[in-house]
Formats: sequence, C-alpha cells, structure tokens
Amino acid sequence: MEWETVIGLEIHAQLATRSKIFSGSATAYGAEPNTQANLVDLGYPGVLPVLNGEAVRMAVRFGLAIGARIAPCSVFARKNYFYPDLPKGYQISQYELPIVAEGALDVMLDDGTRKRIGITRAHLEEDAGKSLHEGSPGVSGIDLNRAGTPLIEIVSEPDLRSAKEAIAYMKKVHTLVRYLGICDGNMQEGSFRCDANVSVRHKGAEKFGTRAEIKNLNSFRFVEKAINYEVERQIEIIESGGIVVQETRLYDPEKGETRSMRSKEEANDYRYFPDPDLLPVVLGDSFIAGVKATLPELPDEKAERFVRDYGLSQYDAGVLTASRELGAFYEEVVRRVGSEPKLCANWVMGDLAALLNNDNLEINQSKVDAAALAGLVVRIVDSTISGKIAKDVFEAMWASGEGADAIIEQKGLRQITDTGAIAKAIEEVMAKNAGQLADYRSGKDKLFGFFVGQVMKATGGKANPAQLNELLKKKLAG
Repeated sequence: MEWETVIGLEIHAQLATRSKIFSGSATAYGAEPNTQANLVDLGYPGVLPVLNGEAVRMAVRFGLAIGARIAPCSVFARKNYFYPDLPKGYQISQYELPIVAEGALDVMLDDGTRKRIGITRAHLEEDAGKSLHEGSPGVSGIDLNRAGTPLIEIVSEPDLRSAKEAIAYMKKVHTLVRYLGICDGNMQEGSFRCDANVSVRHKGAEKFGTRAEIKNLNSFRFVEKAINYEVERQIEIIESGGIVVQETRLYDPEKGETRSMRSKEEANDYRYFPDPDLLPVVLGDSFIAGVKATLPELPDEKAERFVRDYGLSQYDAGVLTASRELGAFYEEVVRRVGSEPKLCANWVMGDLAALLNNDNLEINQSKVDAAALAGLVVRIVDSTISGKIAKDVFEAMWASGEGADAIIEQKGLRQITDTGAIAKAIEEVMAKNAGQLADYRSGKDKLFGFFVGQVMKATGGKANPAQLNELLKKKLAG
C-alpha cells in the first residue's frame, strides 16, 4: 500500500520590537529570570494592555511580502487555558479575524521544480513564559521574561508532502522574515520555531488522515527528523490494524522519537472570545500603502535580478540570496572586481562558504571581507596568480587577516607569464623525460597531463596555465 504524507506548519516568529506587544517591558534575550516582566505581563488585576504599533507594522510587512490580504479590521481574542507560565490564565491572540490571511510562498524543491505553498493566515499574539526544570530536583521554576513577547504565527495550508518540502518551506519563511527585518531568526534563542501537523493517507485518497501536532521544534534538523519519525509511526500503527489518535506530541532529540504530550485540543476547548480590553485594529489604505513603500527587495526578486544581471544559474542565485547579508557581500565583491560575476559567485559559494561553515561563522563575521576577497579575484583575473595558487593565498588571508597582494609578495607566488621562461621549463622537462616524450609522440595523448604536472612542479606551480598549455602543445608536437 502506498502512502502519502500531509504536513502543515505553524511557524512562530518573534517580532524584533524593543518592547513587548502589550507592555513596555524589554524583550532582550538573556536577562536574569523575571527581570523583564511588569504588572501587565504578570496579569495583575486592574492593569490594561496597550498594543505595540510596531508589531502591527511588522505583521503587515510580512503579509504584503507574501501577497496576502491585509485585514482592514482585525480583532484580538483571549485563548483560555491554564499553564503555570501563563499568569493571566489566557493568551492574547487572534482567532476569527487575523491581521493577515490568504497568502503564499514559492519554494524550490530538490529536483529544481517550484511549488507554491499556501499560507492560511498569519496572526499576532503574545508568547507565554517558560518553565525551567533543571537545577532543583522535583521542582520547576517559572521565568516570565518571555511572557508578552510579540509573535507572528504563520499557519500554512496542508500543502507539504514530505519532510524535505517542509524544510524548504520553513527555510524560505526564515529567509523572508530576516529580509524584512521583522525577526532575527535565531532558533537557538527561540526566536523562530514551529509546530508540525503531520498525517498520512493512502495515495489518491481525498480525505486527510488523523493528524498529530509536534510542538516547539527549534531547528531544521529536528523538524525533518521529527516528521520522518512521526510518518513511520503512523503508518506502522495503521498497517498493524490500529488507529492514529489526534494528539499533541513532543520530539525527543536524544532518542530521535516523538512522544505523547496530551490529547489535541480543538478551538472550542480554548473558549475564544474577543478581548474586552483591546479595541479592534483598524488599518486604513494609507497606512498599508506606507508600509508597502518600506519593503526591501525580496529574496525572489533579488534572485531574478542576479540571474538577469549577472548571468547566474537559478541555483547560484538562490544560494546567494539566502540572506540579505550574503547577497550584499556578493554584490560588493562584483562591484569591486568590475567583471567576472560567475567567478565571484564561485568564490563566495565555494571557498568562502567552506571556511565560514568550518569556523561556524555568519557572513557578517567573515575573516575576509568583500573588499579583500575582491582583491584576490582581481589577481586571478589579471593573471598575477592562478586559480590554484589563489586557494592557498585565500587560506593565508583567512588565517592572517592580510590582503592578497601582501601574501603574494611575501610568499613569492606571482604567476610566471614570461613565455620565454615557461618555454625553457618545458624544454628541460622534455629533456628529462625522453621516454614519455616518445610515447606521447607515438599517440599516447593522455601523457599531456603528465607533462603539465611536471612543468608546474618545475615552476613551483607558478606557470600561467593557459600559456603553459598552448606552449606545451607546440613543443610536444615537435
């Protein structure tokens, strides 16, 4: 029996405001527990929430970026449930009338095709506090610093059909919120996390299977592993004659499995009703137009421009626009070199990316800045050094912080472009390898590579490859 996976993601992105969504408390990460929670966050009687206007602007920015409908009137509701880190006994969220609805994002799949993923809604809400279970055996602590932190919850349609598609979509959202400047995307700090709704059904079936919701996944790797495990679990239950129950589950990264947390609540379990302390959010056309005017060049637009203006492939353009910072770095390199956009792309995506990954650094932390990398590429273009030597120079630049020119001079790596010197080296190699020369001239063309290697060895790898190949062919032909 063939099975089909059905996945929908609920992504929670923490908005990059300086204060909370309904109070003036700070949102900075890493403060001592319970030092960033005021009376509003603690739910004291008589205090009233005041909506943070910047959170509204950020939500609208996101909605416009995904081509969604921006609600002219949206309403905050109380989502009622008891949990120790929710001091009011309810969470302020949006239910029937969210601020953003009916959008979509296109994602690139592994086979190079594009798939459109619908976004049902994106609504504003406040975060809860955090329960701490370490440090005191048998006792849990409560840190309310996060209580009231502004979130936008981005709810996809159940359009995803595999864990890989889910990751591609999640990464696209991650890129977009950072481009827009509305979320820092830091998954380790909880600024970007998701819940995955997973079900399976027989191939060709129209009706969805019973879903399980996997809560609070805060890394792309965990999302992929949790979904794959859950799919296998559900298929095994059904094929064994069992029934999948609707429930909320947690992913245990150490065991690599999901486990039951509680039965899945429905909307009526939360007893939603409009929050009487907050007026409806009414947005005029001029407000929305003003927000639209502030939108940056979006990732897909930038990728299309890179293909059009720099002649890059769709794949290269996609990699280089994965973040605003990376795209800006690349364009600065091209601007300084003045030519060779593909060569510049190869260096940014290849050697630079490898060392950044090796040292666990972001592009804005690179030990070789755009100007320095451009200086290296220029020396390849003007034939001062070969591409092979450039790799050694780049590693020395990364280690020392010095520029390409200084390292080339210090190490005597300037490429030999004097045809007389190259010809002399070729003749010496031919004289030392008379047997191989005779074999080559008798038809063993593959020995050409042998002679290239020997001349490069004789010149310390400094012979200009193009000149070497041209001269060598003539010399070997006699």
